[in-house]
Amino acid sequence: MTIMLKTENLSKTFLLHLQGGVKIDVLSGVDFNVSAGECVALTGPSGAGKTTLLRSLYGNYRAAGGAIRVRHHGRMVDIVTASPRLVVEVREQTMGYVSQFLRVVPRVSAIDIVADAARGLSPEAAHEKAAALLRRLNIPTRLHGLPPATFSGGEQQRINLARGFIGSHPILLLDEPTASLDNANRDIVIDMIREAKAEGRAVIGIFHDTEVRDAVADRLFHVLPLQDAA
Repeated sequence: MTIMLKTENLSKTFLLHLQGGVKIDVLSGVDFNVSAGECVALTGPSGAGKTTLLRSLYGNYRAAGGAIRVRHHGRMVDIVTASPRLVVEVREQTMGYVSQFLRVVPRVSAIDIVADAARGLSPEAAHEKAAALLRRLNIPTRLHGLPPATFSGGEQQRINLARGFIGSHPILLLDEPTASLDNANRDIVIDMIREAKAEGRAVIGIFHDTEVRDAVADRLFHVLPLQDAA
């Protein structure tokens, strides 16, 4: 199978400037990969660095060392050393990300938030696809034109998921995608992840819901606190 993303000896350190420059090592020597059509679930205790790893893969956190190689238009690009412009290009075209919380511009409608993340579609087609995704995730049509700031946490997460899935990125990062969802919507997301895998997309996720993890993950990658990994 084609490897879509791999890390090599990846490390991440946080420097706490307000604490006298204290350095906290969070990740060290991380080596793993994910192939097309595969879902790898990150596991480990709270505080082990799972979300830090996911954010590092996306380029939100700058790695302290090692490499994050992403298959972008047929060639491997190292996110650690790539220019900011290239990192943005990879995010737009290759690697989607669903975070734990919806962060959007205030007063922008739900359907515009989702449609804006579509790739390679006309505005009309993007809005049609966005509306279909929102309906699939049980966001009623009457809410599509409203800004999501007043929506429930579960509704906001479903908008977040629609935004993450609409781009059909070859690589998809998911940070607790079902944390705020009821069982019915959780099952819809499981189906969406399975469909993404069937389309050949590579998925890396954090799933605290073990039923979801067991339903979608092909492999587990254990992230251990450094004191336990030593």
